[in-house]
Amino acid sequence: MSSDLLVLAASNGENLKLAQRFAAEAERQGLSAEVLDLTSLELPLFTPRAMAAGTPPALPDLEARLMRAPRWVICAPEYNGSIPPVLTSAIAWLSVQGDDFRALFNGRPVVIATHSGGGGYTVMTALRLQLAHLGAHVVGRQLVSNATQPAKDDSIADLLARLQRLQPASA
Repeated sequence: MSSDLLVLAASNGENLKLAQRFAAEAERQGLSAEVLDLTSLELPLFTPRAMAAGTPPALPDLEARLMRAPRWVICAPEYNGSIPPVLTSAIAWLSVQGDDFRALFNGRPVVIATHSGGGGYTVMTALRLQLAHLGAHVVGRQLVSNATQPAKDDSIADLLARLQRLQPASA
């Protein structure tokens, strides 16, 4: 089954709740949406030794789910001023699969968002740089929220509207 939107959560706390809010708003806008909690996958930390041990069983399904969804939202907390390990490791695993892993990212419309205990802006910068390097089309606006400044429903709606206006490379 294919969704119009895959919402990735790179934590099982506040960013998972934020991902669920994005999915609910997408459905209100008439899109089918699926939330994928990366912390629930049995995906070991990527290392050369882990790679030598073989492809983790969860990886082909992850790659297929990402490939089927024409648009993504990534909700990731800030970890020590950067991208959380679960997301970095998943991208690293994906990068060693197949002949052209960049096809997974090239031209892919993506929204980035965070609920962070810190400022949240450095994870957004790091994630934007990495996704742009991989060829994704990251929406110009991003969502940064925290305990004192929660995400606003109208901001989530606006980001999804912007995302829908972008055409995936394969379209």
